Amino acid sequence: MIKLAIKSLLNRRASVLLTVIAIAVSVTLLLAVERTREQVQTNFANTVSGTDLIIGARTSQIQLLLSSVFHIGSMTNNMSWEAFDDIRSRPAVEWAVPISLGDSVGGLPVVATTKDYFKHFRYGSKQSLTFAAGDAFKGEKQVVLGAEAASKLNKKVGDNITIAHGSGGISFSEHDDHPLTVVGTLKRTGTPVDQTILTSLTSLEVIHGGESHEKHDHGDSHAPPAESISAALLGLKAKPLALRLQRQINTYKPEPLTALLPGMTLQELWKTLRVFEQALTVISSMVVLIGLLGMLTIMLASLRERRREMAVLRAVGAGPGTVFGLLVSEALLLTVVGAASGLALLYLLEWSLAGVIQSQTGIVLSFAWPTVAEWWRLGLVVATGFLLSLIPAWRAYRQSLADGLTVKV
Repeated sequence: MIKLAIKSLLNRRASVLLTVIAIAVSVTLLLAVERTREQVQTNFANTVSGTDLIIGARTSQIQLLLSSVFHIGSMTNNMSWEAFDDIRSRPAVEWAVPISLGDSVGGLPVVATTKDYFKHFRYGSKQSLTFAAGDAFKGEKQVVLGAEAASKLNKKVGDNITIAHGSGGISFSEHDDHPLTVVGTLKRTGTPVDQTILTSLTSLEVIHGGESHEKHDHGDSHAPPAESISAALLGLKAKPLALRLQRQINTYKPEPLTALLPGMTLQELWKTLRVFEQALTVISSMVVLIGLLGMLTIMLASLRERRREMAVLRAVGAGPGTVFGLLVSEALLLTVVGAASGLALLYLLEWSLAGVIQSQTGIVLSFAWPTVAEWWRLGLVVATGFLLSLIPAWRAYRQSLADGLTVKV
């Protein structure tokens, strides 16, 4: 039956090819929605690991997470160094890394921090940052480039760069009188760190007109390295202390602050975006259905032309059930080939666009075997194709019973 179906389809190459292309493109769209959702969630989850709390000025937790870790959006207010110093000195806190944002280089974010950032920041499965060349900044007017930043800016250790005030590709002024020297480049992490320019808090203060005080880079003396910061990453001595400290920070009396647990806030973000995910899934499902309905239309339209073919099959001994099975086999072959082609097209697009997507968004695409959710979607496409094939198969079955060798016109 399959061989007969293949030969029958080959006799109608043009319409079959168009049908397969339509199904393949629609299946690619359907799978791309699921894969994009899964890849984005995985990349976001891998961005920060081992950080128990993120704190900043009073704002929504999602906005604080997006701006401080993913460099999406901007902070409207800063928290004072005094508040940060008070919180990091609490018994529950094991380490604290301050972060100051708001500047950029060629549209890439500048993150001012301390050398503790390289010591405590973790990504993926609690992996540490490692250097491809050079080392961490040791004083003022020094920067460390993420892997993508080094590539985009075409800079290496020893080169100079100029920081601009403003972020997101909008620069208000260039600090030409304070060039910074690249002292290190990081290995690729597959996180927003790849697109950042890391420098010390004291360097940023000097660039913005503050006094030079290199010896205070760690903030260990009475003179702070900055008057205020955008956010801070905290590591606690025991994870069960996170909720208690979060409550204390959210009710901090000297100034309004926000503390968030990264994992829980990410879950809230996905819940917020679930409506958009579902809308995209519905739209892509409708596109797949339209492709399959196109296959159904072509098969129904060709039945009148194929009545003589069916009659000949009856004449050589094929029963009505054989005619029914032939039509179902043809539709299943078209659906399976279209679905397989759609999966192959998805991998081709991933392979060809992976570099562009990573450079523009920082999201690293992984060429993984289809997930369970993707297999379910492929199965539903094939099942839908099978159900739709029953319509032309039943009509061919009825016609073959009535026609015999005579074609009615």
